[in-house]
Amino acid sequence: MADSVLSLSLLEARVLGTLVEKQRTVPDTYPLSVNALLAGCNQKTSRNPVIETSEGEILQAIDRLKDLALVREVSGSRVSRFEHCLERGLGVPTQAAALLTVLMLRGAQTAGELRLNCDRLHGFADISSVEAFLEELAGRPAGALVIELPRQPSSRENRWMHLLSGQPEIEAALPGKLPGAVASEFEELRSRVTALEAEMAELRGLLLGRTGD
Repeated sequence: MADSVLSLSLLEARVLGTLVEKQRTVPDTYPLSVNALLAGCNQKTSRNPVIETSEGEILQAIDRLKDLALVREVSGSRVSRFEHCLERGLGVPTQAAALLTVLMLRGAQTAGELRLNCDRLHGFADISSVEAFLEELAGRPAGALVIELPRQPSSRENRWMHLLSGQPEIEAALPGKLPGAVASEFEELRSRVTALEAEMAELRGLLLGRTGD
């Protein structure tokens, strides 16, 4: 597959991630049938966001992933079954594939969360090893596959997000500009300070007036 930037839909990423996940967690049922894929994509646990898709939509997503050489149909069975080609298609090792899979299935996460959630796919020795693979994915000469998001207020760790669906819309706070909730609080405090300054000026005037009497 070409190294051009991918732009997978939510469902296409969910199908691809589900195939990788089930290969490693329930290998006896892999490759997956459409029905198994449907159940995996619609499951309520280990998914963010939770979705409700149909068999027809699954088949459309599979067709697109086949065109991108990320999924292929396996012959020799009465029921059509499908397997992923993620590592070969993107040129990444299994450790990186595990990270991409969890990001596709669960959304943006910190390195610590990724280490915990990847446990059934690949056991990372520590958080630093997770960060090393994330940095490698972010710095690929052929094009970054993950991005480190700006740190959120009150958060101690940065979150990471996959780029298989293109560049995310990041609402980064620019210098001199504050996010909505903080800006609202700031404006309220400024109004209160202005009011207090006015009261102080009025009291000062009264005191000066009395002194002059």
